[in-house]
Amino acid sequence: MVWKECSLLLSYFNDARQNMAGSRKLSDDEVEALLGGLEEDTASQSSEQFNPNEVREFAFGSEDLSLLGDYYALRLINEKLCRFTRSVFLPMLRVMPRISSFPPEVKTFDEYVENCDNFVSVTNSRIEELRGNCLLVVQAPFVSHLTNSYYGGSKIQSLFSNTGEFTATENRIIEIISEGMLDALANSWKDLLTTTFEIQAREENIQLVSFVDGNDTVIVCSFVVQMPQHEPVNFDIVYPLQTLKPISSQLRSRVQNEYAHDDRTWKERLQNAVLSIPLVLSAELGRPKTSLGKLIKTKEGDVFSMASPEYVLVKVEGHSMYHAEVGKVGPNAAVSMTKRIYESEKNNE
Repeated sequence: MVWKECSLLLSYFNDARQNMAGSRKLSDDEVEALLGGLEEDTASQSSEQFNPNEVREFAFGSEDLSLLGDYYALRLINEKLCRFTRSVFLPMLRVMPRISSFPPEVKTFDEYVENCDNFVSVTNSRIEELRGNCLLVVQAPFVSHLTNSYYGGSKIQSLFSNTGEFTATENRIIEIISEGMLDALANSWKDLLTTTFEIQAREENIQLVSFVDGNDTVIVCSFVVQMPQHEPVNFDIVYPLQTLKPISSQLRSRVQNEYAHDDRTWKERLQNAVLSIPLVLSAELGRPKTSLGKLIKTKEGDVFSMASPEYVLVKVEGHSMYHAEVGKVGPNAAVSMTKRIYESEKNNE
């Protein structure tokens, strides 16, 4: 860069010497002074200290973390899960908890493990439709809280001790809440995608979970549970980024179709409305022919003779639909349908 600037400056001086007719030429001392000033500026720029903190590392081949955009659909799923999980915890806590969700976070699995307690309840579940897994991570104090409250206790915090192992009773509570929370999670997903969560394994140490590689990217959905007279507790749901990639376009979409799947109530109402539409049913007894002259002279009491038909033509809103026989049902005349007229036969009627 410096040599380029010097070359441009010398070229300028040479052009100036050739084109400046009658003007004073620069002396050699003046040219050297100009070049010396340029060298001093270049030296001062090169002497500036390089700050390595300003350089950001980039790993080629790393995941595109903007794949799912702002996770709009995932945030909606988390909000629904907050409502559904209240009914899971209510029978055990005997109070209605307040559950809130945090925005999804993107990090590597190693980063998540570093910030997570070793002694936690970890449920590894298979999502068959997405051909991947997810983790349900519940803090050990919350498990102790649920167990003690379920069996009638009140003082929760003083009962918890980090022994590194859950009791048989706590394991049973973990089974109950895991099944209930995964059912709630499936209900939260159903407007976007029908999902089935199948429990594969349970662990008590996050570092022993066979999930993804440490460098793999995961999406962490964190929730906080607030209860009266107790400190807030958290639980997390962790998805591998690779699991959600096949539905990335749906997760980016801000238009969520809440009726993507069968809405039975709506279908029943529509079906009942359609089946209640009134239709005019008419029976054609015959088609006698007459002339215009006789028709003009027709008066009351005149009779038009016609041959007895082989069948009566029944029409619905003017469209031929059935062949029928004439008869009586009690004091009323009636027709009995004998044959359905299909579209290919209507032209002959």
